[in-house]
Amino acid sequence: MSVYHLRSIFSSLQGEGRNSGRPATFVRFATCNLNCKWCDAHKSERLALTVTEVMKEVEKRNNRSVVITGGEPTIQHGLTDLVRALKGSGYWVALETNGVNRPHHPELFDYISVSPKSEYSARYSDERMLHQANEVRIVAVTDEISAFCRNMRERITATDYYISPLEQDGKIHYRRALNLLVKLNKLTPGITPPWSLSIQMHKVLGIR
Repeated sequence: MSVYHLRSIFSSLQGEGRNSGRPATFVRFATCNLNCKWCDAHKSERLALTVTEVMKEVEKRNNRSVVITGGEPTIQHGLTDLVRALKGSGYWVALETNGVNRPHHPELFDYISVSPKSEYSARYSDERMLHQANEVRIVAVTDEISAFCRNMRERITATDYYISPLEQDGKIHYRRALNLLVKLNKLTPGITPPWSLSIQMHKVLGIR
């Protein structure tokens, strides 16, 4: 039986992308296959739980939506078993991933959000990376990553494409994200759908 290495399980509102404002239980895995200097997720392990124990924690929180996040969930052994258990209990299940590795059974998820990281562009090989998702969200580490954004858009088919502001040292760089957004939409006039801004509502509201 798999033991899942977790940072936390908590209830909150989805703060980013198309599902902003949706109440959900977040299952946050520990560890990641990337090491972004600006990452705001604490990735050290706090919990080691079996499928049964994770399900009990999820049930306590009385949400019908579950977001599998990290860290990086796709590097966790036995992820498919957990998703099947959640789906078998009637939960709507979303995955948040950096997209370097495809999950073994992406069709099990109701929603996939991929956030490619420009600092690790060389890690996105066509043989291994995720090529289809519901939404793409790219953090505006600088406003000079338009080439990376356009490359990811060409290689990942999605319904929506977002630019997210970077939070670093307690400051959220909204203007940088807006500048990148405007640049991308000007580079390809009339692109459908246009690049949109993901505000990170949970940070604006000061919730987890």
